[in-house]
Amino acid sequence: MTDSLETTTHTTDSGPGGYAAARLRLLQEESRSGPPRRTALAELTDQWLAALLTGGAETAGIARGVALVAVGGYGRGELSPRSDLDVLLLHDGSADRSALAALADHIWYPVWDMGLALDHSVRTPDEARGTAAEDLKVQLGLLDARHIAGDAALTADLRTTVLADWRAQAPRRLPELHALCQERAERHGELQFLLEPDLKEARGGLRDATALRAIAASWLADAPREGLDDARRRLLDARDALHLSTGRATDRLALQEQDQVAGALGLLDADALLRQIYESARIISYASDVTWREVERVLRARSAARPRLRALLGGRGGRGGAGSGADAGERSPLAEGVVEQDGEVVLARAARPDRDPVLPLRAAAAAAQAGLPLSPHAVRRLTAAARPLPVPWPPEAREQLITLLGAGESTVGVWEALEAEGLITRLLPDWERVRCRPQRNPVHRWTVDRHLVETAVRASALSRRVGRPDLLLVAALLHDIGKGWPGDHSVAGETIARDVAARIGFDRADVAVLATLVRHHLLLVETATRRDLDDPATVRSVAEAVGSATTLELLHALTEADALATGPAAWSAWRGSLVADLVKRVSAVLSGEPADDWSTPQHTTAEQERLAVEAWRTGGPVLALHARSEALPPGETGLLTDVTEGSPEEGPTGPEPIGVELLIAVPDQSGVLATAAGVLALHRLTVRAADLRAVELPSELDAAGAVGGVLLLSWRVAAEYGSLPQAARLRNDLLRALDGSLDIVARLAEREAAYRKYPRRRGVHAPPPRVTVAPGSSQLATVIEVRAQDVPGLLHRIGRALEHAGVAVRSAHVSTLGANAVDAFYVTDDAGAPLKPMHAAEVAQEVERALTGSPGA
Repeated sequence: MTDSLETTTHTTDSGPGGYAAARLRLLQEESRSGPPRRTALAELTDQWLAALLTGGAETAGIARGVALVAVGGYGRGELSPRSDLDVLLLHDGSADRSALAALADHIWYPVWDMGLALDHSVRTPDEARGTAAEDLKVQLGLLDARHIAGDAALTADLRTTVLADWRAQAPRRLPELHALCQERAERHGELQFLLEPDLKEARGGLRDATALRAIAASWLADAPREGLDDARRRLLDARDALHLSTGRATDRLALQEQDQVAGALGLLDADALLRQIYESARIISYASDVTWREVERVLRARSAARPRLRALLGGRGGRGGAGSGADAGERSPLAEGVVEQDGEVVLARAARPDRDPVLPLRAAAAAAQAGLPLSPHAVRRLTAAARPLPVPWPPEAREQLITLLGAGESTVGVWEALEAEGLITRLLPDWERVRCRPQRNPVHRWTVDRHLVETAVRASALSRRVGRPDLLLVAALLHDIGKGWPGDHSVAGETIARDVAARIGFDRADVAVLATLVRHHLLLVETATRRDLDDPATVRSVAEAVGSATTLELLHALTEADALATGPAAWSAWRGSLVADLVKRVSAVLSGEPADDWSTPQHTTAEQERLAVEAWRTGGPVLALHARSEALPPGETGLLTDVTEGSPEEGPTGPEPIGVELLIAVPDQSGVLATAAGVLALHRLTVRAADLRAVELPSELDAAGAVGGVLLLSWRVAAEYGSLPQAARLRNDLLRALDGSLDIVARLAEREAAYRKYPRRRGVHAPPPRVTVAPGSSQLATVIEVRAQDVPGLLHRIGRALEHAGVAVRSAHVSTLGANAVDAFYVTDDAGAPLKPMHAAEVAQEVERALTGSPGA
């Protein structure tokens, strides 16, 4: 188009109706999607806006000196169905200001009437350059400036000057852009690990892809190109499908939209969609890391070169300057065939990857041990030239893998470099099934493959606790390898672990240990948190599964590393103490000591006896709270609150408690467990473990005619948020609940109704609760296991259901993992014996019915 504003022929008229109809037809064309549809939508919009510019210029009496320019995503010709229109009305300053305002209104108002989001501005080229110099986001948008209509020379001049400014200012603006990217990543997280990711803003998303284009435009550095365009296209395709399925301009891929988006893209299901998105995000994230590292290297070299140049020009220290220049390229040996250069690990000049099949692992191990990045050029060369390892691997290859896994945090970056070029799946073919595989349990922070690497990182910090750190590290890497297969991942993983361990050169005994660790990697934490450790059957079953003290030692460390790598909700000091207690008991059995007999009368402490006496004397509940904090050594407790008649109330001092023991003594009566659980729920206390048993009163009180005895409930609780409630308030509410003046069911129903009102809690449909009988878990009681969504009052409802079923609860073991509760209840009949199988099944069904009904059911 020339600098005049003559009308051109368009496929749609300038009115909103014509454009709207053509736009709707385009978006409904099933045969056209992806880049062709985005390009066609941009071209259609260009034609409409060009007509608006021409008509508006005629109305305003402007003959020349204006241009309509698309910037940002629209400037790149990539319009998603609900994308903003980023438009600049550029003028040379010759037109009257009122005429310019009339022209702008003639363009903007039809866009607004269409309901389209519009980001607009009216500027001269100098004003655009000045704004860009002050606002980095404006400058980034102008880098993609594209002429739509009007004076093409005006647009071309602006593009030329903006690019020249960007390249001249790159040493200053690129660090600013890097900081902006890092801030955005902290705010929105990493796209490749999020269950509900923001396709645009999260790290590895479309914003980062745009930043890579800006870096390339600066001519300072360029991103690795392999797969980058395809990754970006897949994210844009997903955003298009999201816009069409929701009818909204959203970039957040919510859980409830994922199946529909997957179907629109021709993918099998939501997991296939997430995996594709994660793979794309990983490519962009890795390209960003490599590119920003190169930018920093170039800027560092330029900064170092200036003083040398000044010294040379000034005639001072010429030879010293040249020597300094040589230092920048110095190569320091790290391992055979591996050197450090310019802060990266590269291959030595004499390295022969075609003759050295261990070189990839040796280079990776050297980089991780040195805490340096592995050069992408080196990885690419290794991928192209390295010979496959023989099977089984030679000892050096296995040792290098273990060295890589044991390097700690620096393992992650090196592993990602190998992953980016496909070396990991070449070394470990079974890795392909877990690569970028999502984990829909909200407790997990990472995809399956990243979780395995993170577990190895955590295990490396625990390697001094075990006699075979090599087995610990490899077990950490393989413990969830079965998640890529149907069925129980631990069972599938055992078979895969045997194959992998044999392939990488472990002997038969070590292969058996690794298989056991993978098969039973959840055994300790599940048993410790869901079973009664005082039951000898519990300890014996774990000892039989583990088999030896050496394997138990490894399994203990693996359990902790796995939980720490899962997320903050998976591990705590309290959970760690339960696991340690179980390990101690199992270790005793493995060393030949008999398991403690759960059926023997439990010892009553002086404090428990005092509480029981006070409860008998007053006829009501008596409470005591004890807190453990991080500042206290293991096994020690500090008095938080102790409430009996005449005792003072003391508040907590020092660090916030991490595990609080609540003891409740109450005259024997039905419904105590459910009632106490309801009171705790009202006070927003999370129950981690519970135990209920009768306490023997002193003989002199028995002789005095004590009737019914006293029940002692031992709880481990934590405040859901805020501080712990006063023990006096707990006691008063418990007293009211027991005498019927406090309606626990109604109060919890109100809480449940309020819980469901919060919009942030909508959209995620929890699976129904599942209640089962765990056969063979105990010889002295029947174990009823409950898995359900963790909601306020859940334990209260379970307790009421068990009470209605007419069974006695001997103990309860409660675990909360993210939004999920996994609870086990040891129950007996009226005679104190385990339930008959049919009766146990009926009790389980009754509890499940109660949980699927209303909160007051």
